[in-house]
Parts: sequence; C-alpha cells; structure tokens
Amino acid sequence: MQKKINVVTVLSVIMMAFLVFGCAAMQKPSESNFKDPVVTLSHVEVPYYTGYYYFGAKVKPDKGDAGNWGAPMMMAFIWEINNPNAYPVMMDDFKFSINFEDFEVNTVNAAEGMWIPAGKTNELRVPAMFDTRQTLLTLLLPGAMQLKEKKLSPWDALEKWWRGAPDFSFPITATGGAAVFQAGGVTKVVPFEATFP
Repeated sequence: MQKKINVVTVLSVIMMAFLVFGCAAMQKPSESNFKDPVVTLSHVEVPYYTGYYYFGAKVKPDKGDAGNWGAPMMMAFIWEINNPNAYPVMMDDFKFSINFEDFEVNTVNAAEGMWIPAGKTNELRVPAMFDTRQTLLTLLLPGAMQLKEKKLSPWDALEKWWRGAPDFSFPITATGGAAVFQAGGVTKVVPFEATFP
C-alpha cells in the first residue's frame, strides 16, 4: 500500500510541476508581442446558381407579382486565418468588398466571433448573395463612369459574369478587407486583399 501512495504522490508532483511551469512559460498578449494574424483566400465556390436571366416589370408572371427580377447567384469565399501568436486570439469582425473584374458589386460581413488557437489556422466561409437586378443597379449608379471609360455595356458585363462565374473565367477580387482581432485587451485591425483565381 505504501508503494502505491508514493507512485501516486510522485505523479501528482510531476503533473503539478508541468502545470506551474507551463502557465509560467505561456506568453500573455501585449501590444509589443501581438503579431498580425495572416488572412489568405483559399478559394471561391459557387454553391447556388440558376443561370443567366433578367426580366422587367412588364413581363406578366404565371404566379405572383410583376417586377424587375434577376437571376440569383451565391458565392462562398473560403478564407484561411493563421494565428502566429503564442496565445489564442479572437476574431470578432470580418468584412470585405467584392469586385468582378474592376467593378465593385457587393460588400459582405461576417460578424460571428471565432477563437483561433495559438499557432493554428482556422477556416472561415463567407457567403455572398448576388442577383442580376442588384448588380445592374450597382453598374448603373456607382459604376456608370467606369462603364463609360471602358466603353462597356452593363448588359454585356452582366451576361459575361453570370455565364462565366461557374468556371471563374474572370477575376474575382476581395478588396478593402478588414478583420478585427482581440487578445487580452489588445485589439488589432488587419487589412487584407485577394484575387481568385
């Protein structure tokens, strides 16, 4: 019985020593040791696609109300977020704008919090919904001068993007990205940009 108690006692002392030294060695977050997490675009997916179409309010629908309607499309932006710090960090905001070629067509935000362990990489999927009506309005209002400079019809641009999206036949760029990270009272805003493919 005496031997068993000694083994248990020795193991308890060893585990306590690991715990004490492990806590002492663990780095605490500070302005001076906080390294910016690295945000990388892994890829873009098109999980929802119905083809290309647009019809105006003069078209009488079989059911429901008439209106200006366009083909919906969803894209999912898959990001890898690496935490190079020796302590976990919390990401609590993530936003960026989306350009098809050189035209800004959408802005998305992922406000759900996410803890990223020390030295690890998390994956974040950010969905973005589009339709040809909303994108047409974006092209006609903020993008009008750009269309004129490029001598491009908004209808030609819409058709090119909707027909080419499943094959990624044009560049899709995330611009003006900003991710907010926090750890132990330290807050950092990390800018990012990426193009796919």
